Parts: sequence; C-alpha cells; structure tokens
Amino acid sequence: MAETAVKFGTDGWRGIIADDFTYANVRVAAAAIANYVLADEDAAAGVCVAYDTRFGSRSFAKVVAEVLAGAGIPVALASEITPTPALSYAVRERKAAGGVMITSSHNPAEWNGVKYKASYGGSGLPSIMSAIESHLGKPLQKSAVPAAIEEADFNIGYIAAIAKFVDLDAIRSSGYKFLLDVMYGAGRGVVAGIFTRAGIPFVEMRNEINPAFPGINPEPILPNIRETQAAVVAERCDAGLITDGDADRIGAVDEHGNVVDAHKIFSVLLKWLLERKQWPGDVTRAFNTTKMIDRIAAKYGRRLHEHGIGFKYVCELMLEQEILIGGEESGGMGISRHLPERDGMLNSLLLANVMADEKKTLGELVAALQEEFGEHQYGRVDMHIEEPVKQSAIARAKAGVAEMAGMKVLRVETMDGIKFFLDNPDCTGRVSKGGANAAETWLLLRASGTEPLLRVYCESCSVESVAKILEAAQKFVLQGSAV
Repeated sequence: MAETAVKFGTDGWRGIIADDFTYANVRVAAAAIANYVLADEDAAAGVCVAYDTRFGSRSFAKVVAEVLAGAGIPVALASEITPTPALSYAVRERKAAGGVMITSSHNPAEWNGVKYKASYGGSGLPSIMSAIESHLGKPLQKSAVPAAIEEADFNIGYIAAIAKFVDLDAIRSSGYKFLLDVMYGAGRGVVAGIFTRAGIPFVEMRNEINPAFPGINPEPILPNIRETQAAVVAERCDAGLITDGDADRIGAVDEHGNVVDAHKIFSVLLKWLLERKQWPGDVTRAFNTTKMIDRIAAKYGRRLHEHGIGFKYVCELMLEQEILIGGEESGGMGISRHLPERDGMLNSLLLANVMADEKKTLGELVAALQEEFGEHQYGRVDMHIEEPVKQSAIARAKAGVAEMAGMKVLRVETMDGIKFFLDNPDCTGRVSKGGANAAETWLLLRASGTEPLLRVYCESCSVESVAKILEAAQKFVLQGSAV
C-alpha cells in the first residue's frame, strides 16, 4: 500500500490548504472512502457530500463527488453551504451509505478537512475510521458507467426538524432578545431564519462569507468571542448564542457579556431535560468535563457514563444503549432523540427554550445552578511546546506527583491523560447559599497525539483558584518540578 499524506483521525482528516490539503490528496481521501463504502456499506444507497464556508470547500466537495461517482457510487451534492449537523441529518433521513463533509470545523483559516459521517447520522465509529484508513493508497476501481451526481438542499429538512424540536411560541412569548454569532461559518442564516419566521427578536453578527475568518479562529471561546461579549451588551440582548465554523459546537455569552463555558451550557440543558422534559436515558460526559454533571445526574437518579475525550465515545454509547444527552468540553453536545451528533444550532435553540421556560436570562440560569449544585469554575490552557518538553512533562506526571500548586494530590485518574485530584484548602468548607459544597478540585494534563501541544484543564471552586492551579501546572510542565 502506498504511503500517503492523508491520515484519518477520530473525525476525519485535516490539513493546511495548498500544503497537504490539495486536490490530489483530497482525491486520495475520497478514494479510501469510496473503497470502504464499496466493501462495507450499501453503495447503491449513495453518499451525501457537503461543504462549509472555508476557502475552496465547494470545489473540494465537487472533487470528492467526482471520485465517488466515478467508482459507481451515487452522490447527492449539497447545492449550498451546509452545517455539519445538517449533512448528518440528511444522511440518516435519506438512508444513505454515508456522508462526506468538507470542513475543518474550528481550525484556523488556512486549514480544511474531510469529515466522514456514517449511515446513522453521526461521526464514524473508530472501527469505521480505521477501515477507511486501511484503504488509503489502494487503487480505486473505476465503474464502467459513472454514477449520477445530483444536487440537493440538505438544509430544508434539517431546519424544519430542529425548529419542531423546540417551543418557538414560548421563546417568542418570553420577550427575550438574542445575539447570534455564526463566526463567518456554516450556521449563517439558520437559527436567524427560524427566529425571523417565528417573530423572535435577534441580531446576527459575523454572518458574511469570509474564508479568512478575519481576526479570529472560528472556535467559540476566548479570545475569539470578545466582539460577541461587547455586542451582547451594546445590543441589549439577554444572551449571545455562538456556533463554530461548521456549526456543530456551541458557545455562549450572558446578558452582562460574561462568557458561559460549554460546561455550564451542558449543565443548564441537562437540568432542563431532566426536570422539564423528563425524557428517559443515561447521561454521558467526557473525562475533561465538569463534575457538576455528576451532581445533576445523581439528583435526578440518572446513570452517568464517563468516557474518553472526543464525541466518538458519546456516539458509540448512543448507538449501544438509551442515552439522553452526551457532551464534551469543547462545546459539542448531542441529544439522541435528534441525532447521535453534536449540534450547535439545535443547542442554541434549546438554550433559548430553557430561558423561556424558566423565565431567567442566561446569567440567572448559571447563577441558579451554582447555588443549587455548588460553585464550579473551569479553565483550560493550550501549551504549544516542543515535543521533548511535552514528553518530559507527561513522563514526570506519570511517575508520580505528591503535590501541585502547594496542594496535596489525593488521587490520580488516567482514563485519558493524567488527572490529579487536589486537597484545596481554598475550597474546604465553601458552601453555596443553597447548601451545596463547592467543586472538587482537579487538574488534567493531556498531550496531543498528533502535534506538539499539551492541554491543561482545571476545575475548582473559584476563578482565582483555577488561575492559581493552571499557573502552577504550566510551571510544572516547563520547569520540570511541581510548584
């Protein structure tokens, strides 16, 4: 098998445009997908192909479509810019063999990528991605008669489905006004269109097509959402709802311009689903997400599954058993009644629905959670460091650390990275007005397997405590000793 520049990770392949993300390599990726579909799926069911707002995405999507059709696989090619969740929905509703999305999600502008979506309407399971990768570099047998490529609008059915999933009348009656920031991405006009038709007040920003993503990476976290914070206050909105480049992740800002991280969004949605909707099913969360989820699940008697980092684990559990909702630290949350897939736009609508039902702004919802379940604050630092420094830090962490930031290490967990639970005197005895103990303090070090990057995560009882621990952790990584 020939060596290729294409490597399929958990959600597909990404590369730098014109460096390794070239037409030639996109054809290599498409050939591997075609060989997989021909060998392991019902190829006659066809494949859906879509694209986002990135540079060249439509052109790359056409190349993928031509390769698939050339191998005798019918293709439905998106007629316009499409969010990733809309492609996933189309794959399932059309009973297609799979789907290919041209996007690099929240990566910087110079990146693009190929995501594969399986027949059930979600990311390919690890077994599927491994099977696709096993075909890389193998020749693709061309069909004597190429299959048809038909253009299709994947957005119409998807938009109708997510609009039905929420109570738009309640949102309109609430009188709340929303800021929608689509970060120059594929979510442009989707929630805005739903709100327009329903008569819900909103302002949409960064909704023009600009593949340069000027001044930001299309990831709904700081510093990329400083403009959103200011706009929410200036426009007197009750919440800011933000979607990333391909609109499968969510971020948020409250009415005062404060960032509401993905953990709080997940917690707000979970409590509402359990209390208001009372839908059945377990709850899942990734190893690097807030333990407030554990407290909420316990209160309502729901089983909690903790798993590795990546939405593939959520998807796998959703396919195996009854899961109500699953989520990850980066703003990807899925509700199985809709799809086993992350969906930033559905979650934006649901947050608005929660506000309407509870008659609380986003800031008030977060404050109520902190009071009922104890204060939980969270922080993350991405350390772009040389490989030897990264490996040294991980080796020292694995060898055993007695203390971090002057705090005794109580226990260590190693499901995905190295997580230290700390004896934090700042948190001992800290109780909310509702009588709940503050968050357990933990620190997680997790090295990227594909680049010189080490991510440091922390949850504790206060913003100050999180900052102190993250600073100490960075010194540990760089200096070679705990401080």
